[in-house]
Amino acid sequence: MKEKTTFVCQNCGQTYVKWVGKCSSCGEWNTVVEEKIVISKSSNMLKSLEKPIKIIEIEQEHLERISTGYNTLDMALGGGLVKGQTILISGEPGIGKSTLLLKIANHLSKHQNIIYASGEESASQISVRAKRMGVDSENLFILNSTDVDYIIECAKEYNTRCIIIDSIQTMMTRTIESSPGSVAQVRESTFKIVEFCKSNMIPCFIVGHINKEGVIAGPKVLEHIVDSVCQFEGERYNLYRVLMILKNRYGATGEMAVFKMENNGLEEVVEASAFFLSERRKNAVGSVIFPYTEGTKPILIEIQSLVLKALYTTPQRKAQGFDVNRLAIILGVLEKEGKIFTRDSDVYINVVGGLNVSEPASDLAVAIAIASSKKEKPVQENMAIFGEIGLGGEIRAVHHIEPRLKELERFDIKYAVLPKSSIQDIKSTKLELIGVEHILEAIDLALR
Repeated sequence: MKEKTTFVCQNCGQTYVKWVGKCSSCGEWNTVVEEKIVISKSSNMLKSLEKPIKIIEIEQEHLERISTGYNTLDMALGGGLVKGQTILISGEPGIGKSTLLLKIANHLSKHQNIIYASGEESASQISVRAKRMGVDSENLFILNSTDVDYIIECAKEYNTRCIIIDSIQTMMTRTIESSPGSVAQVRESTFKIVEFCKSNMIPCFIVGHINKEGVIAGPKVLEHIVDSVCQFEGERYNLYRVLMILKNRYGATGEMAVFKMENNGLEEVVEASAFFLSERRKNAVGSVIFPYTEGTKPILIEIQSLVLKALYTTPQRKAQGFDVNRLAIILGVLEKEGKIFTRDSDVYINVVGGLNVSEPASDLAVAIAIASSKKEKPVQENMAIFGEIGLGGEIRAVHHIEPRLKELERFDIKYAVLPKSSIQDIKSTKLELIGVEHILEAIDLALR
């Protein structure tokens, strides 16, 4: 056994040989702390000396899927859980991470033992919530421990077929002499859990905290170690929650599952598009339907804009669920190429439902919403809009055209404004397609 002393930034994970006041990687002050790492020679032994194998000679492994109890979550994960899969779930405090995992644990424990290791809540606190939610499985065991090595021993003793860690920031391993939540503890604890679950083909859920910027706390390597990363989006006090799949080694990324918070826990919303458009007013000024997709299944959402005379000397640019920097570019293009002047106006953008939209296809929908609010003219009824905007005002092609159009057809949308260059790739559709090449043309057609 050897002891090694290192200095680690608790914000970004950068290591140093000596203490420094300011981290050169992330620029934060007083975040570098000393950590002692106990290195065991046996733990660094190679498992086996395997020879390289030709890729064409490797046998295809059949992935057996396990249902979580939520059909929409199973679809978002690519069909369900895979044995040995580790899933990291993050989100704001109180948004529903523990509630979701308790429901999943209750479903998985019908025919096998499940261990729910909690370092944040006592067993009695979890029991009160479980009683309210109707969780009463005899195979679900609550373990109040922050010792990763002890949790693994318990999993072996009880022949556990799934482990839930709530949360990784409270866990620690004896091989490192630092406090729980430190970069080294989070990294090494996750390594041990993942290694055990992979070798025993046990699925594992890990809850991760987020920092004040809204990203997953701890070292970035945490996201690289796990197989899937899921993040809750939406307001904490909102009735609805959106679980986004940011990373998935066993399926597509960008998928989502929508939940509704009830007294008995989170209930899934089967038809997400109907949910996002349920309260949209007809002929509303500044409102646009946008077929959003980052995975395989598009979802129809509403993008709203409000343009009004500036109250202060400097006009305000605020966006909820949309990048403010991208909004500034769109406003510049609108003024120069679209003849929509907003330099003396406050501009507000809202993506309804608590989603964060980042794909370039939303550019045209945001631009038309701003033009609609500025001109006080509603977009034509039953019309959806999507396309990327270039700095010259040109409308550029986007991906997943046909899946977007099929989703629009399901909800009786009649018209679609889209890049003209994308129409030639469409095989068949019942929609009336309106191809546009320039932002000025798109504004005229959408607000006709």
